[in-house]
Amino acid sequence: MAKLVLKSAIRNPQSEIRNRSMPIEIEKKYRLTKARRDAIEGRLREIGASSRPIEFEENTLYSGGRLDFGGCALRLRRVNDRAILTFKRRFPSKATIKHQQEEETHVSDADATNAILSALGFQPALIYEKRRTRWKVDNAEVTMDELPFGLFMEIEASEKDIARVEKLLDIADLPAVMETYPTLTAKVGKNRNGIIEARFKKARRR
Repeated sequence: MAKLVLKSAIRNPQSEIRNRSMPIEIEKKYRLTKARRDAIEGRLREIGASSRPIEFEENTLYSGGRLDFGGCALRLRRVNDRAILTFKRRFPSKATIKHQQEEETHVSDADATNAILSALGFQPALIYEKRRTRWKVDNAEVTMDELPFGLFMEIEASEKDIARVEKLLDIADLPAVMETYPTLTAKVGKNRNGIIEARFKKARRR
């Protein structure tokens, strides 16, 4: 199981990237209209990109310890018939392309994992649902996301490959979204019994 380091003091995150071997997620996020999403998906088909079936996700973010939605996050994701436990820590930056530590592992029982986290003092604080379609463009992953508060796209790859995919998809004019899905959920979600939620009215579960 991946090790989750929740209480280590971080003095210089950029130095840590250079000096330690750790999984680093590099991505850029964009907000879309429906017309723009359709156009981009059409372009993806034109260039021969392959896609996977739509995934329905329920993402639960926990509070406790040194977790906060802007810097660190502990997430339990239920996607179709799978579950993934993830710890993320974003490195401070004003750049549109974000770098963050990402430690994750698949878990066989989401309910048992939730019970373990609760027993350790972590409590569900925020839940958001998402419908995601994954596209593969060479070394990059392009995801089309539908959330209760809008349509988004993410490109996950090296900075060089992100720039290349932007040119392929002709999206240089698209503004980058700096906020994460949890922080957006915190702004627009509804408080239900102390948990902030952003859910579809009629979620399509598979």
